[in-house]
Amino acid sequence: MTFEDLHLGSIVVSTVRNAPVLIFAAMAGLFAERSGVIDIGLEGKILASAFVSAAVAFTTQNPWYGILAGMAVSIALATLQGYVAVTQKGNQLVAGIAINIAMSGLTFVVAQYFFQQGGRTPDLGEARLPYVTLPGSEAVADVPVLGWIWTQLLGGHSVLVYAAFALVPLVHWVLYQTRFGLRLRACGENPHAADAAGVSVERTRYMSMLIAGFLCSFSGAYLAIVQSGFFLRDMSAGAGYLALTAMVFGNWRPFFTFLGCLMFGFFTAVQIQLEGVDLPVVGRIPGALIQMVPYVVTVVVLAGLMAKSVAPKAIGVPFVKSR
Repeated sequence: MTFEDLHLGSIVVSTVRNAPVLIFAAMAGLFAERSGVIDIGLEGKILASAFVSAAVAFTTQNPWYGILAGMAVSIALATLQGYVAVTQKGNQLVAGIAINIAMSGLTFVVAQYFFQQGGRTPDLGEARLPYVTLPGSEAVADVPVLGWIWTQLLGGHSVLVYAAFALVPLVHWVLYQTRFGLRLRACGENPHAADAAGVSVERTRYMSMLIAGFLCSFSGAYLAIVQSGFFLRDMSAGAGYLALTAMVFGNWRPFFTFLGCLMFGFFTAVQIQLEGVDLPVVGRIPGALIQMVPYVVTVVVLAGLMAKSVAPKAIGVPFVKSR
């Protein structure tokens, strides 16, 4: 394969299909962190929901049961994280990292115990979510440009892809146009002022963590039931950390965070396309170097934007009610 064989259309479609994992996780992190709770545990919740979704979908041969089961385990982990961070005033970074490490090992052990396939689940087969075919796709399939836009860019995706892109304006509306969003942002910026105004900081942060757990479950379900068709150890490959980076890139705002997710989805798509390609001058790049592309971009983004990003003022600070 040569450099000329690279298709921009394939990269664009791959970007659209890679982005939902990051979008769901980043929007989940937005709710948690705008309320004042650092959510390092996104990676662990993605892994847990991916495993449970795949296992239940395979067992029942129903992807929706898998999604519901993944949702339950992700919300349970978010509740545990909220208990440590909000009720017990524990170190939020340590709590999140503990969830990540625990889920990385536990999912592998449980998968090996039940399925005996080296820590992965069997292929889901018919238990995967089907792709959506838009009306009129056959009629316009052969039309230049329009056919590609309608059948591949806009159509041919799972319902979770459309849900991820629809989620962004919904999150923006909740955060900036509702009473709950106002209270949530107040708890993240000045929890003592919010408490003085009659807002329950602990309840708001718990609600934010539950919403974060709910949204994060779709990242894991998408990985297992849509993209891969099975669960594999550490299959999230740092998606939770990339989502956190997208939040920093987006300055904790939904639309700019969404753009960060698209950026990382694009570089992941480029990484996949570049494998086995002979580039001008340098020739074929080793696969290990190509796989570093999204993570190198992450380091560059953090180094260039961390100083310019303004996090919620009370993020990571346990709330102690004034007497």
